Amino acid sequence: MANDEATPRPAPREVRIDKRQVRVLAHPLRMRLVGALRVKGPATATTLAELLGTNTGATSYHLRQLAEVGLVVEDPDRGGGRQRWWQAAHDVTNWEPTDFDDDPDARAAIEWIQGDQVRLLVETAERWLATQHEWSPAWRDGFGMSDIFMTIPPARLAELKTEMWQLLERYHREADSADVVDPEARPVQVFMAAYPLREGLR
Repeated sequence: MANDEATPRPAPREVRIDKRQVRVLAHPLRMRLVGALRVKGPATATTLAELLGTNTGATSYHLRQLAEVGLVVEDPDRGGGRQRWWQAAHDVTNWEPTDFDDDPDARAAIEWIQGDQVRLLVETAERWLATQHEWSPAWRDGFGMSDIFMTIPPARLAELKTEMWQLLERYHREADSADVVDPEARPVQVFMAAYPLREGLR
């Protein structure tokens, strides 16, 4: 008998990046390559170059750099001949900023990656603001940002972030059934951030 219940997607493959990986990843094209492979799935350097608006030679070079540290791998089920297919080795990248406190180069690399995440958030928000009139009322109410102020010790903030991440992961795991076939469903990106309140407002 067929199982009518939707099968949730498997838990994401995670990597806690090390010092060598973070130094390789801290590059604008390499960040975009890993992200594209995670979102779009396996692809060739040519396909990725077209998607990201660069050339195949640069894409191939940076894919090889990422492969050397295990962040991308060749897809064993595709390819052949002169075409090499690549896929992301993981679904999620984890780290703590203090992981790299004893390595100035790695610390600078992770700070660049964090800055790149902020730039991506700004680009995403600006693109939404410029095109939100094209979306339905339900989506215009669903998208957007909000914030909240609180006084909290670091251990409790870490607990809060962990619980929020677990909630996001649950929705991610469960989003492979009725949600995907719903004609209203669209891919979305959810950012999570926590920062200290500006000094004058404390």
